[in-house]
Amino acid sequence: QVQLVESGGGLVQSGGSLRLSCAASGVRLLFRNIGWFRQAPGKEREGVSCISEMSEYSNSVDSVKGRFWISRDLANNAADLQMDNVKPEDTAVYYCTTLSRCDPNGSGPVDGTWGQGTQVTVSS
Repeated sequence: QVQLVESGGGLVQSGGSLRLSCAASGVRLLFRNIGWFRQAPGKEREGVSCISEMSEYSNSVDSVKGRFWISRDLANNAADLQMDNVKPEDTAVYYCTTLSRCDPNGSGPVDGTWGQGTQVTVSS
């Protein structure tokens, strides 16, 4: 049974940093495309960043390019999202999942389960 658990969210001031983690069980993340998504109140869930299987490449949505980076934590079978220079508009619940591909816009077709999400709140 595949399970994804997000962690690392919290309250941070504008301009600060957070590091989110997506820990997996029941699946080897190294061999899967991984995506981080977010959903703000009243808005649709959107793709933020994705990384291809074997970490050949990664992509991000334009609004976070140069501020967010996705990477793998091989030792812990996890995928992290480093968030730097955060802005109030980054406030959302962040989710991770597996994808059938990692598209240039930082998203892709979801082919797996969702975690419970982790709340990120950025104060101005």
